[in-house]
Amino acid sequence: SGDVLGIVWDGTGYGTDGTIWGGEFLLTDHQSCKRAAHLMPFRLPSGDKAIKEPRRTALGVLYEMFGEDVAIVTPLSAMFAENEQKVLIQMLQKGINSPVTSSAGRLFDAVASLVGLRQRVSFEGQAAMMLEFALQEEIEAGYPFEIGGADPLHVNWHPMIRAILADIGNAPIGVISAKFHNTLAEMMVAVAKQIGVQRVCLTGGVFQNRYLTQRSHRRLTQEGFRVYTHQRVPPNDGGISLGQVVVAAKGVRY
Repeated sequence: SGDVLGIVWDGTGYGTDGTIWGGEFLLTDHQSCKRAAHLMPFRLPSGDKAIKEPRRTALGVLYEMFGEDVAIVTPLSAMFAENEQKVLIQMLQKGINSPVTSSAGRLFDAVASLVGLRQRVSFEGQAAMMLEFALQEEIEAGYPFEIGGADPLHVNWHPMIRAILADIGNAPIGVISAKFHNTLAEMMVAVAKQIGVQRVCLTGGVFQNRYLTQRSHRRLTQEGFRVYTHQRVPPNDGGISLGQVVVAAKGVRY
């Protein structure tokens, strides 16, 4: 009984607004569910193909920040041939085959691409796994971010990506990865504080990431929240069917 804040971070989920969700903070009391906050959205040039090519996701993230100046202010030449880059930017400009997403999983892909770990993958989540495996665990620092909007709140990752771009070439990939992970945990803490619900559940495929799950659990607990993580049911697709049964049984309203 009572309210629970679900931090639901995954790669792809169909949202009630018709966009692709995956970076959500859902407030629920087992009778209704409300999108209380989410990561700032961006476009995925070529849709599903971006899942197989993190470089496309990186371009979508950078275009959201810099618009048509993206080719000038960011080092895209190593990722794309010139003609290919122009076509993808035109797709983003016109919104052609470029769905909007708030996905935390795709944000992992974008950062993995930007730091040069992986531009193409052979399975979903490969780039994110490489980013996790590369991190230096003794790092405590993070990057800036902003919380804005209202009902729902939105988590602005633009300052984080700007800082990552500044670090590329000046800091080891392991340090950048650790700071990125640490920042995501602080985003969770910041949103949880604003929403003010004591019980917090961590779920979704992103929480297969051991470091992120442990870091987030520790930081939320330090701030006085009761944190719940998966034990017998997996946080990714393997747990969806159980969740659907609960939603159907309870008649949860969105």
